[in-house]
Amino acid sequence: MKLMRIGDPGRERPVVLVADDLVVEVSDLTPDYDSAFFAGFDRERWEQEVEARRSRGLVRQFGNERIGAPIARPHQILCIGLNYRRHAEETGAAIPPEPILFTKAPNTIVGPYDDVRIPRGGDKTDWEVELGIVIGRRCAYLDDDEAARSAIAGYVISNDVSERSFQLERGGQWTKGKSAETFNPCGPWLTTPDEVGDVNRLDLWLNVNGDRKQTGSTADLIFDPVFLVRYLSQFLVLEPGDLINTGTPHGVGMGFTPPQWLRDGDVMELGISGLGSQRQRVIGA
Repeated sequence: MKLMRIGDPGRERPVVLVADDLVVEVSDLTPDYDSAFFAGFDRERWEQEVEARRSRGLVRQFGNERIGAPIARPHQILCIGLNYRRHAEETGAAIPPEPILFTKAPNTIVGPYDDVRIPRGGDKTDWEVELGIVIGRRCAYLDDDEAARSAIAGYVISNDVSERSFQLERGGQWTKGKSAETFNPCGPWLTTPDEVGDVNRLDLWLNVNGDRKQTGSTADLIFDPVFLVRYLSQFLVLEPGDLINTGTPHGVGMGFTPPQWLRDGDVMELGISGLGSQRQRVIGA
């Protein structure tokens, strides 16, 4: 299944994408794709209901409506740093022996085609295409990979936009370089695991102004999605609807010589095989 939210910011409604620009309305079944929805999500039952509505002709084009993030504001956004081998190499960092964890403010989430704002005082804003994991149930201390796998509701595209001057030059942890408004475009849809295929063989890419910057594959991940869910559950409680950004492949702006940063008027385009694509215009704060 592909879960989407469409409508103006703060007024998005849940739909299911069934083909290209065709959706089935489901707001009578759930007010939103939020923690309560994911906690009770039964994919097979939902598939049956959506198919029944589709067979009755309850399908429509969503046209030019805005696409929001496919999940409502999560309880937390957890991010994994330096999780691609070639990205670690381009930054000059050693391969981490355990996942590097930092957090990102939950209110950074915006739609996949919304503008990204360079923060006030920022001059080293960077791009990062990432595979995002959405948690499907409350869990802690998961015992094995199967338990971790069953806790995953689906996968999304995340753009983990970063202000490197805040992240690396202003002291402390990375969070303040990651948490400016609009710094987590998400979507366009959430794809349930049964439709993703091999999550460790997905292609990722990102362009800036039409020039390819990032080309990677989740085959280059140091710690794969199932491992990450199990690992993180040993340290904190994962809640339904939480988002885990799994890291970015090589080709970020700070990895170039000289570094390349986003500027007012730039356009980012990015995608992951099977999960769709995004496009954001960069504007000043």
